[in-house]
Amino acid sequence: MRSIKTAVIGVGVQGQRHADKLAALPASQLVSIVDIDTKRARSVASGLGVDATRDYRDLIGEVSAVVIATPTSTHFDIAGTLLESGIHVLLEKPLAATMEEARKLVDLAKSKGLVLQVGHLERFNPVVAALADQVTQPQFIESNRIARYQPRGLDVSVVLDLMIHDIDLIHSFVRSPLENVDAVGRSVFSNNIDVANARIRFVNGCVANVTSSRISLKTERTLRMFQADSYVSADMQNMTLTSYSKQGDGPVLGPEDVKIDKQSFSDSDAMMEQAKAFLNSVARGTAPLVSGRTAMEALETATIISDLVGGQAVP
Repeated sequence: MRSIKTAVIGVGVQGQRHADKLAALPASQLVSIVDIDTKRARSVASGLGVDATRDYRDLIGEVSAVVIATPTSTHFDIAGTLLESGIHVLLEKPLAATMEEARKLVDLAKSKGLVLQVGHLERFNPVVAALADQVTQPQFIESNRIARYQPRGLDVSVVLDLMIHDIDLIHSFVRSPLENVDAVGRSVFSNNIDVANARIRFVNGCVANVTSSRISLKTERTLRMFQADSYVSADMQNMTLTSYSKQGDGPVLGPEDVKIDKQSFSDSDAMMEQAKAFLNSVARGTAPLVSGRTAMEALETATIISDLVGGQAVP
């Protein structure tokens, strides 16, 4: 695969990680770093031996693909301008600030024949891939995504910051339209919702109970899926997958009637795998694992939840 000229827009913590990945990949020729903080842009660019600029429009005609890691409120303008100019885009989640903006970006990418990939990073976690091999028809799902408080991503609620990862995963497993959503949330440390819980019902009968918090002293990323005769517990932080299944056709009378299988996975670089997948889609013209349209489904559910909890925020 020939080298693709790339750039990264927005080099906060996540953006710098993206830049490091693109600089390391043979399929990428990183040529520029963009950030409105020119000192920050020059510092990151200097370390990688590339150019720096504060205006993303300087990339037009210079690169074929970009990663956008800027605040959600800027996604529509930046991604829209670059897609209109024929540049492939990997956009950090959430896809956009509103469903209207999301639809416009998805339609624009389609009309231009361009790759629009969204950074739902958990899709590249090997634990999630193994979970997909074992779960075919989930009936009940429980997810917990708990994080320490950090002064980043506060332009959106915890629903769009953290919970949307699990919403995306749940949609990928359930593959059924929504029937009903109930949700509660509270603002604690920021001016936005910092902790939220949602109960999502799907037309096919599956129910998902989803909890996210960014005000904890610990971190947790777990997903439990229950289906007929078995349930599977995925720990995406500690990289383990444990399945519990009934043995035989009779009822479970004791521990001897349950088969327990635990798998452990080596630490993997999900962001690197995501970057590789993005470049491969650009080079081959194939649909990405997490397309704009796929991400739009998760955003729609997250928006419903955000609307339900938004009125409960403390001024």
